[in-house]
Amino acid sequence: MLVTTTPTIEGQTIIEYRGIVAGQAVMGANLFKDLFAGIRDLVGGRSGTYERELQKAREIALEEMQEKARALGANAVVGIDLDYEVLGKESGMLMVSANGTAVLVR
Repeated sequence: MLVTTTPTIEGQTIIEYRGIVAGQAVMGANLFKDLFAGIRDLVGGRSGTYERELQKAREIALEEMQEKARALGANAVVGIDLDYEVLGKESGMLMVSANGTAVLVR
């Protein structure tokens, strides 16, 4: 499936808009405590473990969004927006959401 942050796909014609689709992935607070416990993973001010977990959450959100687009009969998603939100009273969870417009292109 073609996915893009742009509103169109170069060389493709959108023949039908199928609807807005979204996917989310939520990571719990214990993950972050575990990550900070492994602070030795920091290299140059970056945590490889933390980055891998965020990448995994992003991939889950994008895949869920694409599954919903397929269910609508779409073969592409345009205008994708990725958002990161901290949830809970004490910032106990992180949500990654992917939103876009499911389309049929030729």
